[in-house]
Amino acid sequence: MNLLTDIFLGQANTVSDTNTDWADALEGPKKKPMKRGTKIFLWLFAAFVAWATLSNASFLAPDPVGKPRLIAHRGVYHLYDKRAAVGRDTCTARHITPPSHQIFENTPESMRLAVGYGAAMVEVDVAPTKDGRMVLFHDWTVDCRTEGKGATRDLTLAELQALDIGYGYTADGGKTFPLRGKGVGKMPTVEAGLAALPVHPILFNFKSKNPTEADQLVAILKAAGRDSAKIGDAFYGHAAPVKRMRELLPKNWAFDLKSEAMACSKDYVTYGWTGIVPESCRNGTLAIPVNYQWAFWGWPDRLIARMDSVGAKVIVFGPYESGKSNEGLSDPRQLAKIPSSFNGYIWVEDIASIGPALKPRQK
Repeated sequence: MNLLTDIFLGQANTVSDTNTDWADALEGPKKKPMKRGTKIFLWLFAAFVAWATLSNASFLAPDPVGKPRLIAHRGVYHLYDKRAAVGRDTCTARHITPPSHQIFENTPESMRLAVGYGAAMVEVDVAPTKDGRMVLFHDWTVDCRTEGKGATRDLTLAELQALDIGYGYTADGGKTFPLRGKGVGKMPTVEAGLAALPVHPILFNFKSKNPTEADQLVAILKAAGRDSAKIGDAFYGHAAPVKRMRELLPKNWAFDLKSEAMACSKDYVTYGWTGIVPESCRNGTLAIPVNYQWAFWGWPDRLIARMDSVGAKVIVFGPYESGKSNEGLSDPRQLAKIPSSFNGYIWVEDIASIGPALKPRQK
């Protein structure tokens, strides 16, 4: 009896040991206790993530006041194929879409029409003439859009106004030129542009690096009796003329898009998460591509509040593409990508379609 009991108990113990081994195997190796330093690090990291998230949360920021404002680049003009006109010196007049109107960029008609479509500000380009006047014309030379040759600055006002600014436009690779003869004598002076919009803000673009052009433009503004500070005119371009404009008209918005605004944007993307507004943004301009809004901390409401606190203005541009210059919005559908609470500036190429599309949001 004792022998049977010993055998039975031995078998039972063997089965018990086997079950224990299987259970241990299923549970895996015992976890090592987490070190105190690791726990502290994880708690601190979690707290940091929570702080960064909440401090940049747009929904916790005050509601922005006001509505978005459109900047009509070149006013109303003939749009061109951006895929074909890729180089800086490409003649864009050679790549226009089939024209639906006979209005030319930088002209009084173009400026007035842009305002009619809803532009809060109309962008124009200024260029001095050989005889001391100043015209509204985009290109450095007249070779692209007109039948003339040479730099705009090397020609007199009379020579420039004798040209046909619609001469070079074609939508079919040069087979036809539907706007030839439509732009004779239509290159306007700055004075003509001021007369077109006597009380509406104009954004003047300096195409050169010469600071004396700022003095020349301000002299024209004063001679015309224009109160640019009251009206809200703005100025941008290369650093030298922009710096001079700040000296001459310190109350007006003046910015260097390629260096200052770019620096503000890069700095904010880099360390805006801290809540500290970069020094490069103070009283400056923040440029945001519509396809990179996600990269800007606190977008939109928290970012707007931060920029307001340092006197900075915000401009939303069209999609950024490496190697290409800044472009504005050209499709009304792009407006849907901009938050409804945004109250800054939107740079647009096709004011004729985007202006009316934005009006419901501005009520």
